Amino acid sequence: MADRFRITLGQLNPTVGDLAGNAALALEAWQAGKDAGADLVALPEMFITGYNAQDLVMKRAFQLDVMTHIEKLAADCADGPPLAIGAPWAEGTELFNAYLILKNGKIASRMLKHNLPNETVFDEVRIFDSGPLGGPYAIGNTRIGSPICEDAWHPDVSETLEETGAEFLLVPNGSPYYRNKMDTRMNMMVARVIETGLPLIYLNMVGGQDDQIFDGASFALNPGGKLAMQLPAFDAITTNVDLERTAEGWRVIEQPLASFPEPYEADYRVMVQGLRDYMRKTGFKKVLLGLSGGIDSAIVATIAADAIGPENVRCVMLPSEYTSQASLDDAEAVANALDCRYDYVPISEGRAAITNTLAPLFAGTDEGLTEENIQSRLRGLLLMALSNKFGEMLLTTGNKSEVAVGYATIYGDMSGGYNPIKDMYKTRVFETCRWRNANHRDWMRGPAGTMIPETIITKPPTAELRDDQKDSDSLPDYPDLDAMLNILVDQDGSIEDCVAAGFDRATAKKVEHLIYISEYKRFQSAPGPRLTKGAFWLDRRYPIVNRWRDPS
Repeated sequence: MADRFRITLGQLNPTVGDLAGNAALALEAWQAGKDAGADLVALPEMFITGYNAQDLVMKRAFQLDVMTHIEKLAADCADGPPLAIGAPWAEGTELFNAYLILKNGKIASRMLKHNLPNETVFDEVRIFDSGPLGGPYAIGNTRIGSPICEDAWHPDVSETLEETGAEFLLVPNGSPYYRNKMDTRMNMMVARVIETGLPLIYLNMVGGQDDQIFDGASFALNPGGKLAMQLPAFDAITTNVDLERTAEGWRVIEQPLASFPEPYEADYRVMVQGLRDYMRKTGFKKVLLGLSGGIDSAIVATIAADAIGPENVRCVMLPSEYTSQASLDDAEAVANALDCRYDYVPISEGRAAITNTLAPLFAGTDEGLTEENIQSRLRGLLLMALSNKFGEMLLTTGNKSEVAVGYATIYGDMSGGYNPIKDMYKTRVFETCRWRNANHRDWMRGPAGTMIPETIITKPPTAELRDDQKDSDSLPDYPDLDAMLNILVDQDGSIEDCVAAGFDRATAKKVEHLIYISEYKRFQSAPGPRLTKGAFWLDRRYPIVNRWRDPS
């Protein structure tokens, strides 16, 4: 019996729906494995379709197209090592999340996912059927068990595989990022290793898909839970992991370990990768945004420059009579530091025309929020005009605090195709700016150094839609607001939880009310990268019409 077993791992970045492109990536990884003398080439969960493909996989024409591509891929990989690849698989009236072993020009084995996740961003119970508990598959004289993603978060599948002869576990995943998830993953996989006594290889994909970003960071554990291999987070990589047969069974041969980035860097990488992949996979090459001189647009401009290069970012200042000289100076400083294009488009003439047009209807009324929103919507109109004219995708710049309580104008500053900071609270935006000013990485395409002046970070936040306006005129101070939002949104807590944390009951109820009445805005808002388990979209789904309020 062989005393070595080599697996070529493809920690790669598929695109949802690009069956031919994903098959090409698979074939490239297979060729690398063949050249390296691999016994098996392995790719992540649902790789041929990309993940998370949601209801697309229920479309019969799509299922048939998947089968066609899988059959061709099996034929293309016939004269080398087996290829393990995730795919949706239809059998009769049932549809499974499957892991297919392609060998000798055909599908030699298939594993069917048993535990279907039905929480947070996952909705697999309504899409897939649950496969039966099964045994391992054979590669030569070696028997391998492959619990598919969620199957490895429960003991039953891994224990069944061990009991039926699996010699080690290879776990294919489509596991998206949220803050500190790596610790949870590692703890879960260590539990499986301790329960089964088997080595475990955890293979995750990378790349952005809508709001979800897959962080890779694939790893291997030996019995006892010792980390033997860890790949870099977020990087697409094809590499080899070797196992050696010992008197106690297979053991992963140790190799240098990559480290997972600390939370501020990880979040920033997710925002950059999310935008970069959203642009690449939708076909956009350039972006624009309104650069106000405030902190939110400054960090979005920086993220954009790091994602696609400063030469592909247009920053537009759209001043009114309420725009301060400090804001003008700060916005220009950001654009100059980033080396982005900077356009100056005053809105006063357009605003006057709109005011005159509406004057007969508004006669006898006081100026207020309506007039403020006209400014925001006029800016949105002008930015969308530039987007249409030059084919540049408009980025929105509302942080999670604003998105939560509706402190943004629909069809105004909410206009756009993607929001890189949609899941980042305002207080964390400040710290992220400081982190980016102090750090530069090779995956950033923008320049190193201070991109966001200290004057932007320290000045009181303001929308500048009226004289001497401050965000704190309408909202609690951001540290208090964000703490309450964390309780009410991220933790799905109650008013009593806010009071127990030391907040005024009336203020907490106001915040709760603002969250609920802003649901219609979020329903129409641009997507953005998920950083937490409380992100607005698939993590948190509430009715738009909702008259319930916490009675406590």
